Amino acid sequence: MSTNQLAQPSAEPDGAAPDASVPDARQLRTVLIAVCVALMAVIASVSGLNVAQPDLAVTFGASQNTILWIINVYTLTLAALLLPLGALGDRLGRKPMLVAGLAVFGLASVLAGLAPSAGVMLAARVLSGVGAAMIMPVTLAVITSTFPPEQRGRAIGVWTGVAGGGGILGMFLSAALVDAASWRWLFVLPVVLVLAALGLTLRAVPDSREEKPGSFDLVGALTSVVAVVGLIFVLQEGPERGWTAPATLTGLVVGVLAAVCFVAWELRRADAPLLDVRLFRERGLAGGSVTLLAVFGVQAGVFVVLFPFLQAVLGWSGLLSTLAMMPMAVLMMLASGLAPKLAARVGPRATMATGVLLAGAGLALMAGLVSVDGGYASILPGMLAMGLGMGLSMTPSTEAITAALPRERQGVASALNDVTREFGTALGVALLGALLSTGYRSAVDGRLDGVPGPVAATAREGVANAVEAAPGAGARAGAVVDAARQSFVEGWQQAMWAGVAVMAALFLYVAVRGPGKRTAAAGAPDSAHEAPGT
Repeated sequence: MSTNQLAQPSAEPDGAAPDASVPDARQLRTVLIAVCVALMAVIASVSGLNVAQPDLAVTFGASQNTILWIINVYTLTLAALLLPLGALGDRLGRKPMLVAGLAVFGLASVLAGLAPSAGVMLAARVLSGVGAAMIMPVTLAVITSTFPPEQRGRAIGVWTGVAGGGGILGMFLSAALVDAASWRWLFVLPVVLVLAALGLTLRAVPDSREEKPGSFDLVGALTSVVAVVGLIFVLQEGPERGWTAPATLTGLVVGVLAAVCFVAWELRRADAPLLDVRLFRERGLAGGSVTLLAVFGVQAGVFVVLFPFLQAVLGWSGLLSTLAMMPMAVLMMLASGLAPKLAARVGPRATMATGVLLAGAGLALMAGLVSVDGGYASILPGMLAMGLGMGLSMTPSTEAITAALPRERQGVASALNDVTREFGTALGVALLGALLSTGYRSAVDGRLDGVPGPVAATAREGVANAVEAAPGAGARAGAVVDAARQSFVEGWQQAMWAGVAVMAALFLYVAVRGPGKRTAAAGAPDSAHEAPGT
């Protein structure tokens, strides 16, 4: 049972006067704006620093490995703490957790913007990850515990659109700030968003929490943190260090053992487990989680492929490259908002399957039409189809996950949704990025005959390296650039076809095991009035 300031409209008898504690349309709109602005601050910080890597290296005199850690440690900390802090938000109150998270995140952003050294920057990014882990699960939990069932799907659609397209928007704004000023101005954006979200939260967001939470699952929290850190570390560092490097293998063993211990402990614990893993037997939770894992994995992998194509193959600036991604992001956000209406008519399973099919078709278009001469026009149709498909599949998947857990556990449900997205992102970057690199090296080897040895060795490292090293080849400079760009396109095609295979398998899974109409329509069930079928 959860103590909540909000009564459930569905529980009122016919003809009864409306409960004064139920927020009106204006307050609900303000609540939605507040949590989406807070979410935007978190999402934009995931990808924003990517555009400033060279500037960070120069400012701090840091190695590329250190710069990558400054970027990745934020995601690592965020993913590791989502489940424990989501559970604490359910216990301590979602509004206090959101306010505290915004304060921590804002202070960390100020510290990062003023950082005098790489060490201080790393500490600030860790602190930002802690704040983000306090914010992210609570934003979705506030929606599922505040909005009445008939409006919940539309609100989740808006949240999902921000979560899906916010990263691209954040990268565009970050690139504009770097071009116009310096990398330190990147942290002005999250501070402004935090201040706006904090004001709206204090004014409009109601509080909700568990009434009888039981003892906190400390063992489950600790094992989940170790498991997530180990597995995300492997996915982030494997491509850089090598998949058989001692550090990579150690992270894999530790992560897998911790994950096994977490599942075993949660199965044994009867009193308030951190995450009741038995719920994965339900179609809603399992189907939603698998769909988000695959969709976000493919999306992240495609971004890894797209940016080098736009910058190194087409020669565009970072700002123009991020702008070129905006049509896909806008369509994704619009489709996320429309998905609840479609799901209400044809069911979440059909909506998810349609979205997955469109995303797979978009990948196939990008694999089949891409060419150096065709440029941006050769990939735009695929990008649009993919954006539409991802928007249609993400919202019902998120609804299915939140509907599988009771209302008082919505912080955990939201955290599970977020952890799945983070795992999918790391997995997609690692796997599709590896396929791209392997395909590129395989294709470029046969095109470097007659090129000086040092230039050829550099060209094999990647298309950007080849373009930079080409002048050293003298009369063969143009041939080196052409070879690298054409080889990149061949590696691109391998990665895209792998994505098509993943989407095909996901389509079959969703068609057979996707959530039924009653499960997703129920929304997050009230603790006193459990939704049918959950």
